[in-house]
Amino acid sequence: MTIREVQVTFDCAGPDALADFWCAVLGYDKQPPPAGFDSWDAALDAWGVPAEERDSRSAAVPPEGETGPRLFFQRVPEPKTVKNRVHLDVRAAPGLSGAERADALEAEAARLVALGATVVRRLEADGMDEAVIVVQDPEGNEFCLD
Repeated sequence: MTIREVQVTFDCAGPDALADFWCAVLGYDKQPPPAGFDSWDAALDAWGVPAEERDSRSAAVPPEGETGPRLFFQRVPEPKTVKNRVHLDVRAAPGLSGAERADALEAEAARLVALGATVVRRLEADGMDEAVIVVQDPEGNEFCLD
């Protein structure tokens, strides 16, 4: 069986700003411009992309030498209106439990709020899993701090 690469795509209003947010959350980098260009503006100028289309898409990638899915952000005209059917779990406290886990999740939630996230609720442990914190990115996409 062949293992496939995965790209996670976000529909959003402001791709560049949302890519910046997720880069800060995950330690990712903005995707660099294509070879032969020193910036995305230079590439877009060369390709004749009009100013109003400059923030129509953006991407975030793992730092060089690291692995993980590419995140792609594309501008769409409609706003988010309902709960996500798929969401990311950001592993902020792997291997921790009890008070140590709770403290790590709360600290990460505070860091993300400073970046523009909103804490939605804390889901307490249900006997099978430890507590998680449900958060929204600046455009309202839910994800969990796990």
